[in-house]
Parts: sequence; structure tokens; C-alpha cells
Amino acid sequence: MSDRIKVIPQYLLPKQGLTRFAGRVAGHQGGQYTTTLIRWFVGQYGVNMEEAANPDIASYASFNEFFTRPLRPDARPLAKADFVCPVDGAISQFGSIDDDQIFQAKGHKFSTTALVGGDAELAAQFQHGSFANLYLSPKDYHRLHMPCEGRLTRMIYVPGALFSVNPTTARGIPGLFARNERVVCVFNSKEHGAFVLVLVGATIVGSMATTWHGLVNPPRPGVIKEWRYDDKNIVLKKGEEMGRFLLGSTIVMLFKKDTIAFNPEWAPERPVRLGEAMGDKLSAKRA
Repeated sequence: MSDRIKVIPQYLLPKQGLTRFAGRVAGHQGGQYTTTLIRWFVGQYGVNMEEAANPDIASYASFNEFFTRPLRPDARPLAKADFVCPVDGAISQFGSIDDDQIFQAKGHKFSTTALVGGDAELAAQFQHGSFANLYLSPKDYHRLHMPCEGRLTRMIYVPGALFSVNPTTARGIPGLFARNERVVCVFNSKEHGAFVLVLVGATIVGSMATTWHGLVNPPRPGVIKEWRYDDKNIVLKKGEEMGRFLLGSTIVMLFKKDTIAFNPEWAPERPVRLGEAMGDKLSAKRA
């Protein structure tokens, strides 16, 4: 059965309703019921609680509190690289941006302009640049960190669909990451120039949050919203937490042309861990 046929039910599902319901369940403090749900989830997905700062399943008041649990301080050391992987997960795709087209899966691409919510001026900065799409499965750690140091300049909320973002759906739905709800975070680095981290929503992703704003959604206003930080000095260091997903999803990164030389060990579908080497500054590699 082809991937396009496999994803047909997703067009029919009441994704908004399922997501609202999942958000309520995940945020509910249900005592023993919550503990039972968490214990089932840990067993079902093989979650490694030994890496958690708090490994006691019974101590989490809600599923969301468990799902966004912090790790032990020593669990993810940072590699000696110019760019480090910002999440635990798996590589969906990565590489060069073809003019303004980002490769999603065989037969599917989407534009940088569509990804960032229609801002052609912002998207033009990444023409012929580089991208990386990283998928976070349910078992993964769901806090997001910085691949390099950056000063926050803008945040854009873009409404959209709530399709799943698993590998089968990425192969079956055209323009998936530019169709789903997303939060576009724009940074500027003194060393690497402008770069973008896009938090992509999905079915039953109850919300997305950033460290400087808190919950971005809900609410879901149905229109593009933008926040500018030109008059603020919000600087996040390499490896510092910048946001989190409440239930799993995907992060898309954009870098300018001639900025990053990706880790030669990286390959599509390869598992990755927060803090591992993602790449080095391209000029340094050439030197």
C-alpha cells in the first residue's frame, strides 16, 4: 500500500477536536489515573526514565508535566562543534535548499516562503541555504534547545492543519511542514548570521511553548500573529533550552548560504541526540 493511500484517513479525522481532547487529558491532574497512564506510556514506547532529572513516575501531577520532563544535567553533553543537534529524535531530511525549495520526501518539496508564513523577504535570506528537518517521536525528550548562540528578533505564529508528522505522513502528504500549524522563531548570530527554528504542530500536539513567551497555542486564533523583539536583548546560548512540544512533532531549521557543513555521519532516518555534533561553520571546514 502506498504512503498516499495510508494517509487518506487523516484527511477525514476531526484533527482539531482530537487535539483539543488530547490537550485536556494531558493537562488533567488525575492522581492514580495519571500515574497509570504515564506508566503505560513509558512501557509502550520504551522511555528511558533513568535520564530524567526526576525518574519517579508517580511524582508527576499531569501527563504534560511528565512529557516535558527535564533531563539530568549530565545526560546530554555538548559536542565540540559549531552547531549542535537541538533535540532528541530522528533525521527526516537535511541538506541544501534548492533555490527556495526544501526537500520533504521523495516527490515532495515545499517553499521557504510558505514555511515561514508567506514572508518572502524573510525567506529570501535562506535562498540556496541549508535546512534540517528533525522528527521527535513520542518516546523522545521534548524540550528544544539552541543549535548555536542567537539573539531572538521575531516570532511568528502561523495557523494551519494538524496532520501527523511521522515519516509515513511526510512521504504521503505534499508540503506537510508548510501546511501544519507552526511557530517560526527568527534569530541572528554574530558568527553565523540569521537562522530560523520552526516548531511544527501535529495531531494531538496540545501546544507549543517558548522560554521567552510561554504557551503560544492555544489559543488558536486562525490568523498569523507576530511578535518582534528588536528592542529586547533576548540572547540564548548554544545548547540552552528555547521551547518545548506538549506531545511529539517536528522542528525545521533554516541556515543561510555557505553557513553550515553538516556532520558527515548524518543521514535520513538516523537517530540523533541533543548536543551531538550537527555540523561546523562552512568556512572553517574549507580552511
